Amino acid sequence: MAYILHLETATRNCSVSVAENGKTIFCQEIAESGYSHAEKLHLFIEEVLTQAKITFNELNAIAVSQGPGSYTGLRIGVSAAKGFCYGLQIPLIAIDTLEVLARKINRVEGVIVPMIDARRMECYTAVFDSEYRNVREVQSEIITETSFSDISEKIHLVGDGAMKCKEVLKDEKFIFYPELEFPSANEMSFLAYEKYKINDTVDVAYFEPFYLKDFILNSGK
Repeated sequence: MAYILHLETATRNCSVSVAENGKTIFCQEIAESGYSHAEKLHLFIEEVLTQAKITFNELNAIAVSQGPGSYTGLRIGVSAAKGFCYGLQIPLIAIDTLEVLARKINRVEGVIVPMIDARRMECYTAVFDSEYRNVREVQSEIITETSFSDISEKIHLVGDGAMKCKEVLKDEKFIFYPELEFPSANEMSFLAYEKYKINDTVDVAYFEPFYLKDFILNSGK
């Protein structure tokens, strides 16, 4: 039996879940424009553990969303995860944020493109097939009318970056999911447990978030 705590803070969604053997027991999250992660994260951690009737000492690992995403959000989540791992002497598991977002869509015909808003018409993207295999690596790209022109299949776009591009990506092959804006700790449960089973962990001392691009002081991200 393995209990894993999951922290997802890469976007405006501050999300925390706890799972047993890869199945979410309880998840708490809120998406606010002001990035309230610093105020909400530890409260949510206490709440999910209380609801699941699990103590910190019963946790077997901590999983954290590694990015790409908000510089500030990632820094808060990773710092908290590292602190818990140090104190509890348990392993740290890093989960790709875009895969977490892609898994909000059930298996579909075509490909899944998770898109995280990176300001203006820029998005963090990757491409996954219907089995959630990564078929194009993570990129930071400016979205234009010719984006994804090399893909002839149906393209399922998910994330807050997708909706801002709807007026540009007009081809019938693009399918949008406006209700699925942000990655959630709920979808981290299965991914983290699969990594835990094969001891796929990261070094707590040296792990850094995957920012993808440099922090811009005035971006608010």
